[in-house]
Amino acid sequence: MNIATLWIVAGIVLILSELLATSIVAVFFGIAAIIVGLLLNFGLIESFSLQFLLFGILSLLLLFSARGRFKRWFVGYTADSGEHPSRLANDIGSRVTVHADFSQGAGRVVLNGVQWDAQSTDLLKAGDVAWVVANQGIKLVVSATKPE
Repeated sequence: MNIATLWIVAGIVLILSELLATSIVAVFFGIAAIIVGLLLNFGLIESFSLQFLLFGILSLLLLFSARGRFKRWFVGYTADSGEHPSRLANDIGSRVTVHADFSQGAGRVVLNGVQWDAQSTDLLKAGDVAWVVANQGIKLVVSATKPE
């Protein structure tokens, strides 16, 4: 196995390792290694020092220029409160269906097709209609009467 093939295999392994560690860093080292392997294979570079220098420069260039975009593509959009306001406040006053009977004030409801943990001081049974009156973190506070 020649050195160009080793660079390309190392690049593929680095890219595949990103599946295990979703930090979106190894993929750029992998891309840089593949580029170095291809340049070496086509005879455009030869010396070891140039290989490692090019690998380092390409890795850092790719990492700093494209990581933000790639991270949003692969990890998904996560917003800080300054980037995108919470939409949970929009659900206050929404109608929900009780999915599981409330026991000791806790139960499950369905809002927009998604099940949520909920709290209520009302006695609610599965199939009942309730209304969102507040939220406490990721739990909804619901009531049998529609808020004004």
